[in-house]
Amino acid sequence: MKKAIRFYTARFTPAPEGGFTVDVPVLPGCITQGETLDEALHNASEAIELYIESLLEDGEPIPEDPTAGPTTEPITVKVPAHV
Repeated sequence: MKKAIRFYTARFTPAPEGGFTVDVPVLPGCITQGETLDEALHNASEAIELYIESLLEDGEPIPEDPTAGPTTEPITVKVPAHV
């Protein structure tokens, strides 16, 4: 089966207890987590794939994400505490 490459924006939110929660705004309910950023990224990729498989099984259209592109990736920025 031929596979297409699609890009989706994922939001990585630090969890108070540690790790990260990840959601994909254009895919409602597509939420996962990970103890590290790498684990969260891996889990997000897997969650998106499973979400799309479910849409295909149900005959639903696959949403496009107009905000995502091949250069979109999470960036961690440390800022001074007083900002």
